[in-house]
Amino acid sequence: MPPIVPRIALLVPGLLFLMPLLGCGDSGTTPPTPAQNRSTASPKAAPPSATPPPSTASQNSDDWTPPPYPDFASMGKDAEPLPPVPQADPQSSLKALLPDQSIYLETLPDGTRRVLLQSEVCMVRGPLEVFLCKANTKEHEAILRTSVPPQFIDAALLAAGAEKGSPVQFVDPKTGEEAYKPASGGKIRVLVNYRKGGKVHTRPAQEWIRDIRTEKPMTHEWVFAGSRFIKNPERPEDPPFYTANNGEIIGISNFPDSTLDLPVPVSQDNAALAFEARTVELPPLLSKVWVILEPAGKPSEHKPQENRTPGNGLAPRPS
Repeated sequence: MPPIVPRIALLVPGLLFLMPLLGCGDSGTTPPTPAQNRSTASPKAAPPSATPPPSTASQNSDDWTPPPYPDFASMGKDAEPLPPVPQADPQSSLKALLPDQSIYLETLPDGTRRVLLQSEVCMVRGPLEVFLCKANTKEHEAILRTSVPPQFIDAALLAAGAEKGSPVQFVDPKTGEEAYKPASGGKIRVLVNYRKGGKVHTRPAQEWIRDIRTEKPMTHEWVFAGSRFIKNPERPEDPPFYTANNGEIIGISNFPDSTLDLPVPVSQDNAALAFEARTVELPPLLSKVWVILEPAGKPSEHKPQENRTPGNGLAPRPS
């Protein structure tokens, strides 16, 4: 017999002694396992009202069925159509700035102007970093999206008389050191015109945004920061790139690329996001919405022409 065999033989009695203690073998002092109890006990019928126990099958086992994919075909089935163009005054003039009439410059009888653009609800629940994004960019963190090129929105605001400022700054360009400077520019009042519950409503955009800390609508106002135009050094002959095309047209978290931004510190860190969608106030997913941009000082004490019932007009202008 090879020398190792007697050594294994000496270990066997010890293993036999330990196995019952570890629950791996039979012993007169080892309590029956749950499986043994189930096999020897007489079955008891479950009461009629009892619900069946949840399945314990592993998700990796052959009998596990994955949950169904989302029903994308049903998304937007309750979407509301676009209301008529929300003119501030029946006598105002409208100028379409694109052939598809997705953006207008409205001139009121007194000469004041505002911008009207089409958008679509792309999210109704969740944390927010953007209010209005460019289509196919930031839909996972924005309430509205639009197909209107951001540079056209910028140009329309300038034509409406808005004062363009500068984007948020996080680093001092002279020293290279961290230095926060909020976005600047003329205040822009943002309104939404939409259908819900069989009526047309016009509301301040802030009413669609919930401040998580106060549990009330957001109170901050946007400013016309103007994003940035950046030249491609490798192709200087190309037109400059307007960086709001990255997605942030009307920002909530501070972004240097935003056309409109909040002039207060708002983090982009997911763990510190301070705002979320006010689901109860929003029309259904994929509903069409007019976004109205009014430069500061432009009056809007009018009522929407489509609905003059109390409570559906414009809220008083913040002081």
